[in-house]
Amino acid sequence: MPKFAKEFHTLNYAIRGSENILLFAHSRPDGDTAGSVLALREYIQVLGKNVDIACFDSFPDYLSSFSSVAFIHPDKLDLGKYKLIIAADSVERGFEKILPLIDTEIITAIVDHHPDITIAGDITIIDATYSSVCEMVYDFFISNKIEITREMSIFLMLGIIADTGILQHSNTTSHVLGIISELMKKGASMGKIINATFNSKKISTLKLWGRAFERARINQANGMITSVLTKKDIKEFGATTEDIAQVATILNTVPGTKFSLVLSERNDGIIKGSLRSEKYKGVNVSKLAAEFGGGGHELASGFEIKGKIIETESGWRIE
Repeated sequence: MPKFAKEFHTLNYAIRGSENILLFAHSRPDGDTAGSVLALREYIQVLGKNVDIACFDSFPDYLSSFSSVAFIHPDKLDLGKYKLIIAADSVERGFEKILPLIDTEIITAIVDHHPDITIAGDITIIDATYSSVCEMVYDFFISNKIEITREMSIFLMLGIIADTGILQHSNTTSHVLGIISELMKKGASMGKIINATFNSKKISTLKLWGRAFERARINQANGMITSVLTKKDIKEFGATTEDIAQVATILNTVPGTKFSLVLSERNDGIIKGSLRSEKYKGVNVSKLAAEFGGGGHELASGFEIKGKIIETESGWRIE
């Protein structure tokens, strides 16, 4: 029996008893948050319910081959019309802003695999031992004996592949591999998902990566490899912030390094820091992220700070 069998049953009971349901994806959506809400959306629609997906950012272009769904900006929502609201993945990247606005009679559910979540819903399912929220949603379906359709299997595999780094990260357990096998039997194409999310890159993305790799520097004292990308870089190459996602992961593969840090400028004077490491390197990057008010997993974490990246004669600094 899957973990959280009781909570999974309660969540399913709430879904079946609600006519209008809202799913919430985190800001700057990735494969896991998108895959989990899309898989849940498929199931909810099969039940004949009304379901919307909200996010402070639009649906990622690189995932458009999997779905044409539109994410609704929270400012355009009438929260009072929903009986159930489910937030999936990195819930403190957006959902925490609307949680205080939700009436107490509306059921809220949180499903997350990040260890440092401080908010809670009426139904709270959080476990950092899961590779992804999509793995959790798979267990939710299995626990409630819900038939997983081909479309659902594609969305679930999308999130698992994304958050395990194509099954290369240390969070790739035997349970994850078993799920991948079952999803393939249902019709999910691993090759198509990998090509869309990892291998298919626009020339603008590759140029932006080249700039980041050119600036990469290794600190021999602590084994950190770091690089920076400014808003000017992104504009110069006609790229987007979505194109930055894999840079930290790639830099982390450089021999002799213990962890990677990529600093990138975002809107509203925000600098995002992305940290990556591997189990055998012995560095818990979530502790480093926490020092800057961020968090995440031991091997994949991030933080956001106010400031601007400035180039100097001796390197780069934040002002």
